[in-house]
Amino acid sequence: MRWRLRGAWMWPAFVALTVLDGFLLHWLPPVREGIGIIPGILLATFGNLILVGAVAPWLARRLWRRREAAAPGAPPKAQLDVLSDRIGTGLLVASVFGILAAGLAARPVIVVETDQRERGAKLLEDYVFAHGTSEMRRNLEASDTRRLADGYYRSCIPHDDRKRFTCFWIDVRHRQATIIRDDSQLPNPPRDNY
Repeated sequence: MRWRLRGAWMWPAFVALTVLDGFLLHWLPPVREGIGIIPGILLATFGNLILVGAVAPWLARRLWRRREAAAPGAPPKAQLDVLSDRIGTGLLVASVFGILAAGLAARPVIVVETDQRERGAKLLEDYVFAHGTSEMRRNLEASDTRRLADGYYRSCIPHDDRKRFTCFWIDVRHRQATIIRDDSQLPNPPRDNY
């Protein structure tokens, strides 16, 4: 009867790892929209049931035919059950790592400079639509933004004649971003000078 003790890990592991999978799906969702805790646990339950109910027995039957008897006194059916239990437990553990990898891979990569540039562009857009002229709003998409320092930018919006510019100093280094109008109507220097 010793062989029975070695094959009793799959169902306790199923319960614990299914709950863990559900929480991982909630905390590190592999999709942008996110997954709630209850839907995450339901998805993990169905996925893990497929692993232990279909994949593990199929793999166990394939491996059992090719291996020598693990316990010569144990009935073949018991040996197959123990092998299926071990494979099922291994698949459940692998599912945790798979969900963890998928969740980490789906996390957005936030580059500080890009995030700061987006904050600056949003600040400029908000300012132009709140305080700018119709000419500034028309030409906003033709604006030229240059990074002068980490989180500090100069943005210039061309006028209709493209000879004059309305420029702004934008500072997004702090929580409260600031925008100040530049008195100069000269555009940013060409990029080759940087």
